[in-house]
Amino acid sequence: MTSHPLRDAAIVGVCNSRQARLLEEDNSETIALRAALGAVADAGLTPRDIDGVIGTGGATDFIYQNRIGPVWRSMSGAGIPAVLEAASAIAAGFATTVLIAAGTAGAYTERAATAPWTRPSHEFVAAFGMFTAAEFALVARRHMEVYGTTTESLATVAATIRNNGHVNPEAVYHGRGPFTPQDILDSRMIADPFHLLDCAMTSEGGCALVLARAEVAGDLANPPVFVLGGSTDHYGPAYKNPPSFDLPGRGDPRLVNGWAGRAAAQRSFAMCGLGPADVDVCEFYDPFSFEIIRQFEAFGFCAEGEGGEFVLGGTIGEGGRYPVTTDGGLMSFSHAGAQAQMLQRPLRAVQQLRGECPTRQVEGAEVAMCSGGGAGALFTDVMILGTERP
Repeated sequence: MTSHPLRDAAIVGVCNSRQARLLEEDNSETIALRAALGAVADAGLTPRDIDGVIGTGGATDFIYQNRIGPVWRSMSGAGIPAVLEAASAIAAGFATTVLIAAGTAGAYTERAATAPWTRPSHEFVAAFGMFTAAEFALVARRHMEVYGTTTESLATVAATIRNNGHVNPEAVYHGRGPFTPQDILDSRMIADPFHLLDCAMTSEGGCALVLARAEVAGDLANPPVFVLGGSTDHYGPAYKNPPSFDLPGRGDPRLVNGWAGRAAAQRSFAMCGLGPADVDVCEFYDPFSFEIIRQFEAFGFCAEGEGGEFVLGGTIGEGGRYPVTTDGGLMSFSHAGAQAQMLQRPLRAVQQLRGECPTRQVEGAEVAMCSGGGAGALFTDVMILGTERP
């Protein structure tokens, strides 16, 4: 590769709207609009500087309410694929400054049930009767049976991430801790091996990012953050079919669903000539505690079956070699709908690389790895961000 395909784009603005279990005064559109305006302001831009928008609802309302059309627009979902698409659109000349925004409120009203964006219509009628926690639990239990992974390792992950949220004043569950691994194990069982505190919560809120051409990014309000690599692995529609760790892929036995994200990580590292040893902070998606262990193995940080031991001994905590999900993630920071939650890992990675996290800042961080999804959902997205232009 003679030239990095995404070198012409940089992330220049980010914003989280307020996150809460319930935002009664808002709807999804107002939340997304508020986050969008915040990200634009964070970049030192005005709405009229935006000539590309990704998202639905409040993201497209942004076009009309600010009278900025005509603009390039994509209806893609949020998260890592949206960031990669925005960077690609800038590299291709479709737009010069792209906004990605999402927000959710009012979608989750049955508090005793699983989140609606993870509830298929056949949940209680199909023979296998899947619900989200059970889907991810199947993958985790298989790993435990084959490799001897322990519930203590899962609980260490959950306690670490929840403690990150405990000290984060912006987290929905701020001040709920501190937690020990035993606290996780003492919470009630949801779907073996997952206890209540191994699982993500649900909440409401929004977030947004702005990308711009690299040539102008250096003149804006904040240091630019560059997309060094990124890719996606998908094995089918999420929350529709019962997941299998050994669901086959393209003939390579190393690329089954249980290692979703492995090929994406390999492609991502190859794009920038880096590897796991170059990563300073791991902003990994945390729908359930085992997913962190699985991702460390799939992404090449440790060998298959070694993830349980890998997360012990302070490796993933504050001051550890690979601090993980430093804002509290889906377990403690926010789990706001299908789109907004998927943008949180890239957003926190940007804050880490700009050195501006109010809590759990990793000193001198230059390379961050982000992920989205998981084997229980039959997909994993991967992205590597850095402070240096590729």
